[in-house]
Amino acid sequence: MSSATIARIVLILVLGSLAIWSIRTDPIPKAELIRRLPRCIVGLACFGIGIAFFFASNVGTGPWDVLHGGLAAKTGLPPGVIINIVGIAILPLWIPLKERVGLGTVLNALEIGLVLDVVKPNLHTPNNIVARVLFAVIGLVVIAIGSGLYIGSGLGAGPRDGIMMGLKRLGLSVRVARTLVEIFTLAIGWLLGGKIGFGTILFLVGIGPLVQITLKRFTLPPITSPITLPSK
Repeated sequence: MSSATIARIVLILVLGSLAIWSIRTDPIPKAELIRRLPRCIVGLACFGIGIAFFFASNVGTGPWDVLHGGLAAKTGLPPGVIINIVGIAILPLWIPLKERVGLGTVLNALEIGLVLDVVKPNLHTPNNIVARVLFAVIGLVVIAIGSGLYIGSGLGAGPRDGIMMGLKRLGLSVRVARTLVEIFTLAIGWLLGGKIGFGTILFLVGIGPLVQITLKRFTLPPITSPITLPSK
């Protein structure tokens, strides 16, 4: 059994335990779960697909994936497994930000890496530089839509986006909070040997404003709030 397989099994066990704990401590009404869970799952799948497009563009990835790429190069583990590991490792940063782990947090830490490892081998880098840049733009837009869907489902932000949402609660806008987190992550990833390119700058400049837009479009009312049905 490969080290990547062992790492993924351990991660699934850890994340499964977190999921059970989350459901028991913060139960969700069945109707709301049926309403929100598909949005969360689709959003996370979009996130993984968007990252795969960035890798295939070969013009540079987003700051978090610069970090993931640097760690993958040093450890020999697939980028998807590294994404899972980093997702768990940064959860302690939530404590001072008073973020709560939810079902969406656990799904994020597991699903994005799985989707990336499935989609990435099936996307090939175009020979045309225009097509490669287009791949990066597609990746950025798909990630922004995925962020709006899964965060807006209200089931809990992912480990990375939880930091952004915690900073937002401290008074920063989503755009500023996301950009600050991305810059800090980029610096660490670069120090670890991650590759930076045009796509990295594109992501750094574009992801904050785009996520701010998609959150406004896709965010559902809080679960505790009454849901008003449209009048006939």
